[in-house]
Amino acid sequence: MANRFILNETSYFGAGSREVIAGEIAKRGYNKAFIVADKDLIKFGIVELVTNALNGFPYEIFSDFKANPTVTNVKAGVEAYKASGADFIIAIGGGSAIDTSKAIAIIINNPEFSDVVSLEGVADTKNKCVDIIALPTTAGTAAEVTINYVITDEESGRKMVCVDPNDIPVLAIVDAELMSTMPASLTAATGMDALTHAIEGYITKGAWELSNILEINAIKIISDNLRKATFDGSNKRAREQMALGQYVAGMAFSNVGLGCVHSMAHPLGARFDIPHGVANALLLPIVMEYNMPACEAKYCRIATAMGVDVSNMSVSEGAKAAVEAVKQLSIDLKIPQTLREINIPEEALEQLANDAFNDVCTGGNPREITEADILELYKKAY
Repeated sequence: MANRFILNETSYFGAGSREVIAGEIAKRGYNKAFIVADKDLIKFGIVELVTNALNGFPYEIFSDFKANPTVTNVKAGVEAYKASGADFIIAIGGGSAIDTSKAIAIIINNPEFSDVVSLEGVADTKNKCVDIIALPTTAGTAAEVTINYVITDEESGRKMVCVDPNDIPVLAIVDAELMSTMPASLTAATGMDALTHAIEGYITKGAWELSNILEINAIKIISDNLRKATFDGSNKRAREQMALGQYVAGMAFSNVGLGCVHSMAHPLGARFDIPHGVANALLLPIVMEYNMPACEAKYCRIATAMGVDVSNMSVSEGAKAAVEAVKQLSIDLKIPQTLREINIPEEALEQLANDAFNDVCTGGNPREITEADILELYKKAY
């Protein structure tokens, strides 16, 4: 069996690393940038930090998309890109901006997928997408280094998980200064998203030695720094470590897959617009408990990575300690702990379970799971 590992072409890290962008653009011979960025990032001056680093290079901004970007948003972006005269994309933001950019960039060079919905799953695109330079502003999604993106289909009320090696950005600039204005709640939610990536990527069916090395280290980096980054936003070291940790988690999960935490979180975002990190954080310990029989030894190593002394524990006790450590972190970060708290109606649970069971991430879950099992997990979360 061959284990494939795909990463983006080049990445830069460090405070102020956005300053390399002008030189990279010149080296690559681009003519005009199509910037995809959230309206709030424009409002709070984050986009200006990047455009100032362009040194007068021409650009046009597209910001007409939601936090959970939709098919309609992507279609609007495709038309705006065509009209702009741009020849590459600069994505500034979290998963919403980078995912929107990926879908636009794929369709521009693969117009047979212009209906957007045909990109769901593993689409058989023939051409590499339009070049994307990705500058993440949250420490969570790692979309700058993954071959995945998620778009909401408004008609079906479902999130489409799209997996395509042709969509990966050519350049990632992971500049923690672009993350410095994140409020505590967003730092916490995106950080728990990153931790979920690391844990699910570590235990997923597709995991192997290289991904294990990356994910266990990502778990340690994130758990060591997330509280500090959340409650002391001026802590530059914690911010930079979170930027690194989420990237390392993304390097691996992009190549080995995820599991039922994500498949259960996706419909919460699609149907009720729940922030993805909040949904993941709420569900993670509950799904971990379900999966424990399939991965006790790995859970014990997760506990150690999160700072738990398991030297006097059995493997089973260490595994339970890992679940408790994750749950305590979520509580400490003031993440909602029940679906009731985030206003999910109980009558929606059956539909959510059906959506989750049919989500592409379910296949990677380390323990076999049925739709009825997923419904029981939602009820437990309720």
